[in-house]
Amino acid sequence: MARARPVVGRRRQETAAGIVTGSASTAPHDQAGAHPSSRRIAWTVLRVAGSVAALVVLYYLLPLDRASTPVAVAMLLTGLAGFIVLITFQVRSIIRSPFPGLRAIESLATSVPLFLLLFAATYVVLATLSASNFGEHLSHTDALYFTVTVLSTVGFGDITAKTETARLVVTGQMIGDLIIFGLAIKVIVGAVRRSREGRAP
Repeated sequence: MARARPVVGRRRQETAAGIVTGSASTAPHDQAGAHPSSRRIAWTVLRVAGSVAALVVLYYLLPLDRASTPVAVAMLLTGLAGFIVLITFQVRSIIRSPFPGLRAIESLATSVPLFLLLFAATYVVLATLSASNFGEHLSHTDALYFTVTVLSTVGFGDITAKTETARLVVTGQMIGDLIIFGLAIKVIVGAVRRSREGRAP
C-alpha cells in the first residue's frame, strides 16, 4: 500500500500535464475560430471613415486647378506607386492579423477610395490644362463623379474624354478598375485564406 501512493501521484501529474498540453494545443484552434468583438468592429468602422474623410478633404483642398502637365504626370505615377505599396502592406497586415476577414474589408474600404480620388485629381488637372480634354471645365465634384461613372461602367455621356491624352488616362483607369476588382481582391482574399489556414490546428 505504501508503494501505491507514488504511482497514484505520478498518474495525477501525468493527467495534469495532459490537460495542460491539450488546452495549449487547442488554443490556436480557438483563436482561429474567434470572432471580432463589437468594440473592435466599431473601431475599424471609425478608422475607415476617418481615413476616407481625410482623403476626400485632402482632395478638395489641393490646388489642382493650378497644376502643370509634369505635376499631373508625377502625381499620377507617384500615386499609383503608393497605391501598390499600400496594397502590399495591407496584404502583410491581413496575414498577421488575428481577424483577417475584418482587416481585408478595412483594406478594400481604404484602397478603392484612394484609387478613385487619384484619377479624379488627374482629371481635374487635365481639364484645367485644356478645356478640350473633356469639352468643359471640371470641378473637383465633376471629376469625382466622372471617375465613379467610369468605375461603374455606367457612362451617362454627359462628360466624355475628347482628346487622346484624356482617353489614355481614362483607359488607364479602366485597366486599373479591372485590376482592383480582379487581381487586388483575389490577392486580399488569398491572404485571408492563408492566414486562416496558418492558424488552423
